[in-house]
Amino acid sequence: MTDSHEVRLRSVPRGLPRPEDFEVARVPVPEPGPGEVLVRNRYFHVFAGLRTLLAGTVRDTPLPPFRPGEALSGAAVGEVLAAPAGSGLTAGALVSHWLGWREHAVVPVGQVTTLDDALPDPVAHLTQSRTAFEAVRQSGLARGETVFVSGGGGSVGSMAGQMARLRGAGRIIGSTSTPRKAERLVAEFGYDHVVLRDGEPLVDQLRRAAPDGVDVMIDTVGGEQLAAGLEVASTGSRFVLVGALAGQLDPVGHSAPTVELDSYRLILRQITVQGLSHAQPSAWARQVGDWASRGLISFPHVRVRGIDRAPAALADTMAGRYAGTVVVEV
Repeated sequence: MTDSHEVRLRSVPRGLPRPEDFEVARVPVPEPGPGEVLVRNRYFHVFAGLRTLLAGTVRDTPLPPFRPGEALSGAAVGEVLAAPAGSGLTAGALVSHWLGWREHAVVPVGQVTTLDDALPDPVAHLTQSRTAFEAVRQSGLARGETVFVSGGGGSVGSMAGQMARLRGAGRIIGSTSTPRKAERLVAEFGYDHVVLRDGEPLVDQLRRAAPDGVDVMIDTVGGEQLAAGLEVASTGSRFVLVGALAGQLDPVGHSAPTVELDSYRLILRQITVQGLSHAQPSAWARQVGDWASRGLISFPHVRVRGIDRAPAALADTMAGRYAGTVVVEV
């Protein structure tokens, strides 16, 4: 085994990424150095948030932007081929790491996580179950409350609706782009009602769906959907901001449109707006693993086979052609 492949940025996209903005390059299988693990990737995550790193114009991102000629990166699950002595890793062990978009990766020992069998499928580790779990936990959701999840058919939303149901939400509302996706949100993802992004004014749909107001919002979109949620917010409601898909999926922009906040309204209604934090990874693993073992939760995802199809999978993800998490099976 001497050859491998990786997906590289060929040119900075103008607008939404297209397959021709990338190339699948043949490269030698990398050699691990001291303190490094050689991993053969089995799956990696294709996610809309990559748009901000491709554009390279958004400040304070946790990772540097990609430059033409560089390989992309993202969450991956793979099999250990070689590991240094004393690392606790053995050949054949499944691990997660952040060097996806390639067939083989050399990763520092401290940046790989050994996977156990708590989840039913290795791909489940690439779904946004942890993000959804933390968002619902952070919201302080109480039994019987009304929850609105923007982007209900996405990687986070497809899990958040189910988790809100398991946490005792009284009514769960999701937003999506098409009636066909809306049917899946109700049939598979735990939602009671769906508002359509491209239908009548979103705030009017939301008022009908939540006549007593929204108590919790898990926001993956921003922009108009966040504004609508705030307009319909009940007294004491909590908003957890998870993503900015309104900008990342915009053919022209790359960050969520600005939302005007009426600070006096926030004060009068005692509304809390906060960004997502990841505070309890062990709690996430135990709880989601338990739900999975009892058949109470599913991990909606789409598998795209072959690294050569990864650029098209990213374009299709940006175009909203999938529901749930999108992974490439290498």
